[in-house]
Amino acid sequence: MSKTAFFDSLAEQRPDPLLELIAKFAADPRSGKVDLGVGVYRDEMGRTPVMRVVKAAEHYLWETQESKSYIGPEGDPAFLRTLALEVFGEHHGGRLISGIQTPGGTGALRLAAELLARDKRRKIWIGTPTWVNHQAIFAAVGLQMGTYRFFDIGKQIVLVDEMLTSLQNAAPGDAVLLQTSCHNPTGAGLSPQTWQDIAAVIAAKGLLPLFDNAYQGLGRGPIEDAAGMMTIIEAVGEVMVAVSCSKSFSLYRERTGAVYLLGDIQASLDKGIGNLASHARASYSMPPAHGAAIVAAILQDPSRRPAWVDELGEMRIRMAEIRRAAAEAFARFRPELAGIGSQEGMFSVLPISPENVRQLQAERGIYMPDSGRINVAGMRMEDVASVAERVGPYLT
Repeated sequence: MSKTAFFDSLAEQRPDPLLELIAKFAADPRSGKVDLGVGVYRDEMGRTPVMRVVKAAEHYLWETQESKSYIGPEGDPAFLRTLALEVFGEHHGGRLISGIQTPGGTGALRLAAELLARDKRRKIWIGTPTWVNHQAIFAAVGLQMGTYRFFDIGKQIVLVDEMLTSLQNAAPGDAVLLQTSCHNPTGAGLSPQTWQDIAAVIAAKGLLPLFDNAYQGLGRGPIEDAAGMMTIIEAVGEVMVAVSCSKSFSLYRERTGAVYLLGDIQASLDKGIGNLASHARASYSMPPAHGAAIVAAILQDPSRRPAWVDELGEMRIRMAEIRRAAAEAFARFRPELAGIGSQEGMFSVLPISPENVRQLQAERGIYMPDSGRINVAGMRMEDVASVAERVGPYLT
């Protein structure tokens, strides 16, 4: 009998570019190297610390948790309830709400994609540039994608008219992917009027919004960052929201997230959650519990929640300070990059070619993805001027 060669027949897959970047940075012996690629918050010492309030919550769980038994495919009800209150407010924009816990925000997006793909005629509209994993997630479930230009990297402006025109040309029942705040990779925010205009088009065309909510609280503040999303929730019939706790609670490796469905008919939401739970059961069975228990222990406690809000504010203020310094430093090379100062969250994207990115790595020890996305929080304040000096000559 001949031996099978199934694995050998598989097509080779290109390694994840960000994981490759991590390995290259780690192997670089130069002392002045700077990592602007990996999407984690870093403090002024260059560390990605465990939040103090997370440590306190973990200590509380160590003292009180009595079981490590399964929590079911829907997840931890206390986590889902308290996180929904934090994300949407007490009245959820006047909509009913149901949710399911997921392995991180990526797991939330994947479950939402599975639900959308039940209708093979549906297309999802995505503005570009976007997070590198968005298109891979929707392609994996066979969902059709339509794209439009969201941001002009050279001019550092949002292309509002192109976005609205594309949504006006979408078919009823199509989905539209929107980022709640701190846009990845551009850092670009939308004005209240633009959010109202988007809401009007979505409502008039009968589109289904899917929000990727990964950075709430790291832009202008928890309530302010959700304002645009709430404008749309209040204006349309049904909404899906994928929530990640990785950044706002610094729980990256705990893979803590949720996907929420909002609408006006509880029976319809129950059907939706049932379908999501069915996908979850067939995919990973049960979500990891520890991160969700931490979040619930923080948000339910009258002393821990204010401590979390304060720590989140410290992170937000530090990133805003880095942005202001970076805007001034980079604008010396490209005046348009003064816009970095008014952008939000961890990321901005520079006008630089992939070839120049690789040359910058080799010659100057500055690491970023080929897209030119930089993690603003990857810089220490004392490094900003030096980074701009090294990057500036490579901008296009």
